[in-house]
Amino acid sequence: MPQFILNRNQQSNGDREVHNLSTGCSYMPEPQNQEDLGFHISCSSAVSEAKRQYPGRRINGCYYCCNSCHTS
Repeated sequence: MPQFILNRNQQSNGDREVHNLSTGCSYMPEPQNQEDLGFHISCSSAVSEAKRQYPGRRINGCYYCCNSCHTS
């Protein structure tokens, strides 16, 4: 089961992105800007967990490593 993180830095559009640690994504935030979301079956579960933890934040999947959870 892959491990996911949430980028603590807000993107230019206001979203905070969920990344899959196992992919080696080129857009992975620096370790000090990663918040652990734990292990999940899919990015949709990780995005749901991030939204549960931070209901006031806009959460999105990374276009590159969580594309099925990315919204424009």
